[in-house]
Amino acid sequence: MAEDIKQILNEYKEETNRHFDVVAEDIKSKIETVSEQVAINTEQITSLQEDVKTVKDDLGKVKDDVEVIKFDIEIIKNDLKQKVSREEFVILEKRVGMLEAKSKK
Repeated sequence: MAEDIKQILNEYKEETNRHFDVVAEDIKSKIETVSEQVAINTEQITSLQEDVKTVKDDLGKVKDDVEVIKFDIEIIKNDLKQKVSREEFVILEKRVGMLEAKSKK
């Protein structure tokens, strides 16, 4: 009887070991899959980090360019304020014409 129990327990032990081996193999396979995906994600994150750095550098250059453009626009505004408008030019042209006509007499 004790031998029979040992025999039955050994059979269950072997079956349990096989079951655990199958489960362990399945878990190992899934871990390898996750590990591979993590490696791919790490590469993609590194690539994205490089892209973000490039965009930040480009944005810095654009900001500098915008500052130069703003400065140039201020200069142009000031220059335009100092110039004669079209209306003033027409009036001055008429006055010069009248003065020239008077001086010819």
